[in-house]
Amino acid sequence: MPLTRRRFNQSLLAGLGALASPGLLAALVEGQDWARLQRPLPPASEGPIEVLEFFSYGCPHCGRLNQVLPPWLERLPQDVTFRRVPVTFGRSSWETLARLYYTLKATGHLEDLDAAVFTALHEEERPLFQEAELKAWVEAQGADAAEFEAVFHSASVRAQVSRGDRLQSRLGIRSVPGLVVDGRYRVLGRRATRYEDLLEITDGLIRRARSRRGNEG
Repeated sequence: MPLTRRRFNQSLLAGLGALASPGLLAALVEGQDWARLQRPLPPASEGPIEVLEFFSYGCPHCGRLNQVLPPWLERLPQDVTFRRVPVTFGRSSWETLARLYYTLKATGHLEDLDAAVFTALHEEERPLFQEAELKAWVEAQGADAAEFEAVFHSASVRAQVSRGDRLQSRLGIRSVPGLVVDGRYRVLGRRATRYEDLLEITDGLIRRARSRRGNEG
Protein backbone atom coordinates (compact mmCIF):
# COMPACT_ATOMS: atom_id res chain seq x y z
CA MET A 1 0.00 0.00 0.00
CA PRO A 2 1.45 3.40 -0.97
CA LEU A 3 2.81 5.47 1.86
CA THR A 4 0.51 8.43 1.21
CA ARG A 5 -2.58 6.24 1.21
CA ARG A 6 -1.64 4.66 4.55
CA ARG A 7 -0.99 8.01 6.17
CA PHE A 8 -4.26 9.36 4.88
CA ASN A 9 -6.13 6.41 6.37
CA GLN A 10 -4.43 6.90 9.72
CA SER A 11 -5.01 10.63 10.02
CA LEU A 12 -7.44 12.38 7.70
CA LEU A 13 -10.18 9.75 7.70
CA ALA A 14 -9.40 7.53 10.65
CA GLY A 15 -13.11 7.39 11.47
CA LEU A 16 -14.50 7.00 7.96
CA GLY A 17 -17.79 5.14 8.07
CA ALA A 18 -18.58 6.07 11.65
CA LEU A 19 -21.70 8.10 12.45
CA ALA A 20 -20.79 11.78 12.48
CA SER A 21 -21.93 13.66 15.55
CA PRO A 22 -23.84 16.92 14.91
CA GLY A 23 -21.56 19.90 15.41
CA LEU A 24 -18.46 17.71 15.60
CA LEU A 25 -16.37 20.37 13.89
CA ALA A 26 -18.22 23.41 15.23
CA ALA A 27 -15.15 24.41 17.28
CA LEU A 28 -11.92 23.52 15.52
CA VAL A 29 -9.19 22.04 17.68
CA GLU A 30 -5.56 22.79 16.90
CA GLY A 31 -3.55 19.59 16.67
CA GLN A 32 -6.66 17.58 15.77
CA ASP A 33 -8.41 19.47 13.00
CA TRP A 34 -5.59 21.75 11.89
CA ALA A 35 -1.97 22.69 12.46
CA ARG A 36 0.23 25.75 12.03
CA LEU A 37 2.90 25.24 9.41
CA GLN A 38 6.43 25.39 10.75
CA ARG A 39 7.64 27.29 7.69
CA PRO A 40 4.68 29.42 6.59
CA LEU A 41 4.77 31.53 3.47
CA PRO A 42 5.47 35.26 3.92
CA PRO A 43 2.46 36.91 5.60
CA ALA A 44 0.02 38.78 3.39
CA SER A 45 -2.30 41.49 4.64
CA GLU A 46 -3.72 42.23 1.18
CA GLY A 47 -4.87 40.16 -1.75
CA PRO A 48 -7.01 37.03 -1.67
CA ILE A 49 -6.72 34.24 0.86
CA GLU A 50 -5.36 31.29 -1.08
CA VAL A 51 -6.39 27.70 -0.47
CA LEU A 52 -3.93 25.17 -1.86
CA GLU A 53 -4.80 21.55 -2.54
CA PHE A 54 -1.75 19.33 -2.88
CA PHE A 55 -2.80 16.18 -4.73
CA SER A 56 -1.90 13.49 -7.21
CA TYR A 57 -3.97 11.64 -9.75
CA GLY A 58 -2.22 8.58 -8.34
CA CYS A 59 -4.04 9.03 -5.00
CA PRO A 60 -7.58 7.58 -4.90
CA HIS A 61 -8.47 9.70 -1.86
CA CYS A 62 -7.68 12.80 -3.91
CA GLY A 63 -10.20 11.57 -6.46
CA ARG A 64 -12.88 11.22 -3.79
CA LEU A 65 -12.19 14.69 -2.43
CA ASN A 66 -12.33 15.96 -6.00
CA GLN A 67 -15.91 14.68 -6.25
CA VAL A 68 -17.15 16.92 -3.41
CA LEU A 69 -15.17 20.03 -4.37
CA PRO A 70 -17.48 21.59 -7.02
CA PRO A 71 -20.34 22.73 -4.72
CA TRP A 72 -17.80 23.99 -2.18
CA LEU A 73 -15.95 25.97 -4.85
CA GLU A 74 -19.21 27.57 -5.96
CA ARG A 75 -19.70 28.93 -2.45
CA LEU A 76 -16.18 30.34 -2.00
CA PRO A 77 -16.21 33.98 -0.81
CA GLN A 78 -14.88 36.59 -3.20
CA ASP A 79 -11.75 37.13 -1.09
CA VAL A 80 -10.68 33.47 -1.45
CA THR A 81 -8.92 31.73 -4.33
CA PHE A 82 -8.30 28.01 -4.82
CA ARG A 83 -5.31 26.41 -6.51
CA ARG A 84 -4.43 22.76 -7.06
CA VAL A 85 -0.81 21.68 -6.91
CA PRO A 86 0.07 18.20 -8.20
CA VAL A 87 3.00 16.65 -6.35
CA THR A 88 5.43 13.85 -7.15
CA PHE A 89 7.06 12.90 -3.81
CA GLY A 90 10.05 11.94 -5.96
CA ARG A 91 8.17 9.20 -7.85
CA SER A 92 8.63 9.08 -11.60
CA SER A 93 5.08 7.74 -12.06
CA TRP A 94 3.61 10.66 -10.12
CA GLU A 95 5.81 13.10 -12.05
CA THR A 96 4.16 11.83 -15.23
CA LEU A 97 0.74 12.45 -13.67
CA ALA A 98 1.76 15.94 -12.51
CA ARG A 99 2.88 16.76 -16.04
CA LEU A 100 -0.45 15.39 -17.27
CA TYR A 101 -2.33 17.83 -15.03
CA TYR A 102 -0.45 20.87 -16.30
CA THR A 103 -0.71 19.67 -19.90
CA LEU A 104 -4.48 19.25 -19.66
CA LYS A 105 -4.71 22.70 -18.10
CA ALA A 106 -2.58 24.33 -20.81
CA THR A 107 -4.45 22.67 -23.68
CA GLY A 108 -7.92 23.45 -22.32
CA HIS A 109 -8.90 19.86 -21.55
CA LEU A 110 -8.69 19.93 -17.76
CA GLU A 111 -12.36 20.62 -17.06
CA ASP A 112 -13.49 17.79 -19.36
CA LEU A 113 -10.90 15.15 -18.45
CA ASP A 114 -9.90 15.82 -14.84
CA ALA A 115 -12.38 13.42 -13.23
CA ALA A 116 -11.88 10.95 -16.09
CA VAL A 117 -8.20 10.60 -15.19
CA PHE A 118 -9.07 9.45 -11.67
CA THR A 119 -11.64 7.01 -13.11
CA ALA A 120 -9.19 5.60 -15.65
CA LEU A 121 -6.49 5.06 -13.02
CA HIS A 122 -8.47 3.77 -10.06
CA GLU A 123 -11.56 2.16 -11.52
CA GLU A 124 -10.43 1.03 -14.96
CA GLU A 125 -6.84 0.43 -13.74
CA ARG A 126 -5.30 2.02 -16.81
CA PRO A 127 -1.52 2.55 -16.43
CA LEU A 128 -1.55 6.23 -17.35
CA PHE A 129 1.83 6.78 -15.70
CA GLN A 130 3.32 5.03 -18.73
CA GLU A 131 3.72 7.61 -21.47
CA ALA A 132 2.63 5.42 -24.40
CA GLU A 133 -0.56 4.39 -22.61
CA LEU A 134 -1.14 7.97 -21.51
CA LYS A 135 -0.87 9.39 -25.03
CA ALA A 136 -3.17 6.70 -26.42
CA TRP A 137 -5.75 7.42 -23.72
CA VAL A 138 -5.65 11.19 -24.22
CA GLU A 139 -6.06 10.78 -27.97
CA ALA A 140 -9.03 8.48 -27.40
CA GLN A 141 -10.64 11.24 -25.35
CA GLY A 142 -10.55 13.55 -28.36
CA ALA A 143 -7.41 15.56 -27.61
CA ASP A 144 -4.89 16.41 -30.32
CA ALA A 145 -2.04 13.94 -29.83
CA ALA A 146 0.66 16.14 -31.38
CA GLU A 147 -0.33 19.18 -29.32
CA PHE A 148 -0.53 17.10 -26.16
CA GLU A 149 2.93 15.60 -26.69
CA ALA A 150 4.52 18.98 -27.40
CA VAL A 151 3.10 20.58 -24.25
CA PHE A 152 3.72 17.48 -22.12
CA HIS A 153 7.45 17.66 -22.92
CA SER A 154 7.69 21.44 -22.74
CA ALA A 155 10.04 23.31 -20.44
CA SER A 156 7.04 25.22 -19.06
CA VAL A 157 5.32 22.08 -17.81
CA ARG A 158 8.51 20.70 -16.29
CA ALA A 159 9.10 24.02 -14.53
CA GLN A 160 5.60 24.02 -13.07
CA VAL A 161 6.11 20.51 -11.72
CA SER A 162 9.39 21.56 -10.11
CA ARG A 163 7.79 24.63 -8.53
CA GLY A 164 4.99 22.49 -7.13
CA ASP A 165 7.45 20.08 -5.57
CA ARG A 166 9.45 22.91 -4.04
CA LEU A 167 6.30 24.40 -2.54
CA GLN A 168 5.24 21.00 -1.17
CA SER A 169 8.65 20.57 0.42
CA ARG A 170 8.68 24.13 1.81
CA LEU A 171 5.31 23.66 3.51
CA GLY A 172 6.15 20.19 4.80
CA ILE A 173 3.35 18.36 3.02
CA ARG A 174 3.99 14.64 3.50
CA SER A 175 0.70 13.11 2.33
CA VAL A 176 -2.16 13.93 -0.02
CA PRO A 177 -4.69 15.28 -0.33
CA GLY A 178 -3.20 18.17 1.62
CA LEU A 179 -5.14 21.39 2.15
CA VAL A 180 -3.32 24.57 3.16
CA VAL A 181 -4.96 27.92 3.92
CA ASP A 182 -3.22 31.29 3.52
CA GLY A 183 0.19 29.63 3.43
CA ARG A 184 0.16 29.01 7.20
CA TYR A 185 -2.59 26.60 8.25
CA ARG A 186 -2.81 22.93 7.28
CA VAL A 187 -5.90 20.76 7.52
CA LEU A 188 -5.30 17.65 9.64
CA GLY A 189 -8.85 16.31 9.84
CA ARG A 190 -8.18 13.71 12.53
CA ARG A 191 -11.82 13.89 13.65
CA ALA A 192 -13.21 13.92 10.11
CA THR A 193 -15.60 11.19 9.05
CA ARG A 194 -16.44 12.55 5.58
CA TYR A 195 -14.51 14.29 2.87
CA GLU A 196 -16.88 17.21 3.30
CA ASP A 197 -15.55 17.58 6.85
CA LEU A 198 -12.15 18.48 5.44
CA LEU A 199 -13.75 21.35 3.56
CA GLU A 200 -15.63 22.43 6.67
CA ILE A 201 -12.30 22.67 8.49
CA THR A 202 -10.93 24.62 5.54
CA ASP A 203 -13.82 27.09 5.88
CA GLY A 204 -12.93 27.58 9.55
CA LEU A 205 -9.30 28.23 8.67
CA ILE A 206 -10.35 30.76 6.04
CA ARG A 207 -12.23 32.63 8.76
CA ARG A 208 -9.15 32.41 11.00
CA ALA A 209 -6.93 33.78 8.24
CA ARG A 210 -9.35 36.62 7.55
CA SER A 211 -9.46 37.51 11.24
CA ARG A 212 -5.66 37.45 11.50
CA ARG A 213 -5.35 39.81 8.56
CA GLY A 214 -7.92 42.16 10.08
CA ASN A 215 -6.07 42.27 13.38
CA GLU A 216 -2.82 43.03 11.60
CA GLY A 217 -4.48 45.88 9.72
